[in-house]
Amino acid sequence: MRIDILTLFPKMFASVLGESMLKRAQDKGLLKVRVHDLRDWTFDNHRTADDKPFGGGPGMVMKVEPVYLALKELKALRATSHQRRATRLGSRIILLTPQGRRLDQKLAKRLAKEKRLVLICGHYEGVDERVRGLADDEISIGDYILTCGEIPALALIDCVARLLPGVLGAEDSLVSESFEQNLLEYPHYTRPASFLGMDVPQVLLSGDHKKIEAWRKEEAVKRTRERRPDLLKKKNK
Repeated sequence: MRIDILTLFPKMFASVLGESMLKRAQDKGLLKVRVHDLRDWTFDNHRTADDKPFGGGPGMVMKVEPVYLALKELKALRATSHQRRATRLGSRIILLTPQGRRLDQKLAKRLAKEKRLVLICGHYEGVDERVRGLADDEISIGDYILTCGEIPALALIDCVARLLPGVLGAEDSLVSESFEQNLLEYPHYTRPASFLGMDVPQVLLSGDHKKIEAWRKEEAVKRTRERRPDLLKKKNK
């Protein structure tokens, strides 16, 4: 998979993309990430990518021209002045915005099947409304406001990349993770077996794999019922 990121703050991505699973995925050639500075598609001496909103009001609004020109140069879209919505060229263009649909595991799986994602990171007071017409999806990571779209972009990349074949060392671990089958994950323990009076459940030390599997399923349901009962409702639909 290839992921292109359109951002006003490209330096925000280096540390996260250069560590752990995301670095290994790129080293293996399973994931290609390209970070693009939107200011490279501006034309004034100050490299202006934002402006005051028409009609007045607080804050600044990201301009549409740099986004449009970047998408065209990256061959992510083909659009004419008579088209409100762009025509995709083998890419799914995503605008990160609090107004978008919520990112969840089901959506992440769908995105992991794409060959290429192009992420537009919003900032300031928001983006020019015409930017929305260039995107295929608008995605949010939660009902709260962040300073910029770069953090949601990183969350989306991490969420999707780990679903790509070969990225995780233990593919079976995906099956039992939280939100798979609309359940939270069961509790995990490792050595020591006893710590400050807190003991590991005996069933996990028994070596009986059938009993261990049954315990884990029971604990997953119990934890979901206590913490996210809404997931059980989805599971039972």
